[in-house]
Amino acid sequence: MTDKLQLAKQNVEAFGKGDWASFKAPLSADAVYEELATQRRTQGPDAIVEISKGWRQAFPDAKGTITKAVESGDTVVLEIIWEGTHNGELKSAMGSIPATYKRVKIPAVQVVTFKGDKIAETKHYFDLMTILAQIGALPVPATA
Repeated sequence: MTDKLQLAKQNVEAFGKGDWASFKAPLSADAVYEELATQRRTQGPDAIVEISKGWRQAFPDAKGTITKAVESGDTVVLEIIWEGTHNGELKSAMGSIPATYKRVKIPAVQVVTFKGDKIAETKHYFDLMTILAQIGALPVPATA
């Protein structure tokens, strides 16, 4: 396993443990984190940690299981299954959603770009509608 692949995986594991020092360590000083589903984009290790802490506050037992990892050049792509229980307030564009104590399980992809041995950018793709439906914040779609 290359250093880049290992660092990207360790970042997901550090998030799952709430180990913010280890989560922040591989981020470059000008690292960018973008969540396409929420349209949030932030820059700098401290700001990235704060967004991540918000997710951990809403889902304190959140854990990512990496199901596939691919590396090409300066980029690592991770397929992740995120699981957790909505035990805390979730701050969203719709306002705050109080804890529902419901479990979520969603697939996601992170595209992690490196500059040297530091994470320069992470684009996180996940289905926000599925999260909201699973916690009961949206009606569940009818099935055929």
